[in-house]
Amino acid sequence: MSTVYDFTVKDRKGNDVSLDTYSGKVLLIVNTATGCGFTPHYEPLEEMYRDLRDQGFEILDFPCNQFADQAPGSDEEIHSFCTLKFGTEFPQFAKIDVNGDTAAPLFVHLATAKPFEGFGKGLKNAALNKFSDMNNKKFGDKAYIRWNFTKFLIDREGNVVSRFEPTVDMKDVRKAVEEALAAK
Repeated sequence: MSTVYDFTVKDRKGNDVSLDTYSGKVLLIVNTATGCGFTPHYEPLEEMYRDLRDQGFEILDFPCNQFADQAPGSDEEIHSFCTLKFGTEFPQFAKIDVNGDTAAPLFVHLATAKPFEGFGKGLKNAALNKFSDMNNKKFGDKAYIRWNFTKFLIDREGNVVSRFEPTVDMKDVRKAVEEALAAK
């Protein structure tokens, strides 16, 4: 069984980065967008990063434009937006696809390890489910990620331990990250 350390991705400048670089750290891998209703998640993500990075925590940010064209800018434009609006300091990688035939192998691995189980209950979640169903029809059985700001928690050995849909409260995400960090 492979771990996230077996994958190589592109940084926002186009250079190869082996995820083995993050061996021994707790990771939160997120597909993001700058024009999404969940874009404000950058704020609690950055707060969590600043508070916990000294304990061996990293957030890996992968912009994606496959959800209603909500990340249309270049890698540099997206990076500038995130740093200026939210003060992000965590690593941001090149824009990728997370669904379809062009899906990044990393995200295929993540979503296969922890498949989608729903957005939860409530009208807002039901509306997002309907909208994501329409958006993802074009990807068929390769619709691995349902929407922007899906988060995957990775333990220090590179294993996928949890998946958080964008509708999960960020306090719950933080609690899971803190538990993973304490499990040294």
